[in-house]
Amino acid sequence: MNPNDLTKEYSNGEVTIVWQSGKCIHSANCVKNNPDVFHPKEKPWIIPERSTTEKIISTIHKCPSGALSFYMNDKS
Repeated sequence: MNPNDLTKEYSNGEVTIVWQSGKCIHSANCVKNNPDVFHPKEKPWIIPERSTTEKIISTIHKCPSGALSFYMNDKS
């Protein structure tokens, strides 16, 4: 496994954030737009339970590199 090209998932139960390290250009848009969730100096650095699903999705849409994506979790 290449440590420079990891894919990690973080969920708040409703939505799952997918982060691909190899695509990240470190623009910090995620941190600026949703500082409750994105904490680059912490581990884990993404804590989706701290925000609403709507705000998480809005933040992900502002990621210029495509390193962040999401999918909705099955509610069944």
